[in-house]
Amino acid sequence: MKILIVEDDQDLREITTRSLEKERYVVSQAPDYRTALLKIEDYDYDCILLDIMLPDGNGLDLLKELQALGKRTNVIILSAKDSIEDKVVGLDLGADDYLPKPFHLAELHARLKSLFRRSQREGEHKMQVGNIEVYPDQFRVMINGKQVELNRKEYDILYYFMSRPGRLVNKNTLAESVWGDHIDQVDNFDFIYAQIKNLRKRLKDAGATPELKSVYGFGYKFVVE
Repeated sequence: MKILIVEDDQDLREITTRSLEKERYVVSQAPDYRTALLKIEDYDYDCILLDIMLPDGNGLDLLKELQALGKRTNVIILSAKDSIEDKVVGLDLGADDYLPKPFHLAELHARLKSLFRRSQREGEHKMQVGNIEVYPDQFRVMINGKQVELNRKEYDILYYFMSRPGRLVNKNTLAESVWGDHIDQVDNFDFIYAQIKNLRKRLKDAGATPELKSVYGFGYKFVVE
């Protein structure tokens, strides 16, 4: 899962980033409104942790920009401003949750997991496509009832496609989502091809019915024959 932290407090931003990365999230940062705006224009995120009071703008205006861009991104407002008006406006503009500062990182993790379960699989703790089952809270993969061991990037790629079965995915989009912003600027995508090749072999060896197919000139598609 890819998260953008929009927060001007450097210490809080770094502490939150390290904590989220330990939980295997891909994390990007924006210390101000301008940087955040450029990032949401150029990249997609599974969730944005959004401070309201920024040095060069109001975080609530970023919610309006998300709407204008037509992007349906999960948003949790993290703000020391605890007024009812801010909460109502933020939720009306599309925010999914509101967590006042200071907050415990454990509560943030719990809210993120709950949010992702609600938005992607209607609250279920298990994702299933064909005979593949993924348990995100445990980073566990089961095929035909047997556990399959994957390395971190293999798991991240599988999770990404399990969240989007049947959808055509551009390799640039896949790279950004699994490896982070600016990875699309590398000279080649050999690192993706290698991970995809290894993942395909593991799935085939385990008897998976879904298949990760290449779409020439574009990217990949996760389908069940």
